[in-house]
Amino acid sequence: MPRPIHVEVHIDEVRGNQSKLIKKFIKKVKKIKLLEKVREKTFYVKPSKKRRMAKLKKLRNAQKAERERSKKYSS
Repeated sequence: MPRPIHVEVHIDEVRGNQSKLIKKFIKKVKKIKLLEKVREKTFYVKPSKKRRMAKLKKLRNAQKAERERSKKYSS
């Protein structure tokens, strides 16, 4: 049985502002990558495909960082 994940945001933290409460909750969920974990568990992915997807993700992140670096220095 998987361990439960508890994400809590109290109304006192945002001084009663409900829109900030929702934004803060969404931010916490993204930080612990809860949705990615749920999507990952919905269907079986072969280990070779997981490795390939991870490799492509690293490549995309490296390209994005390179674009931002070159954009920063060209300005």
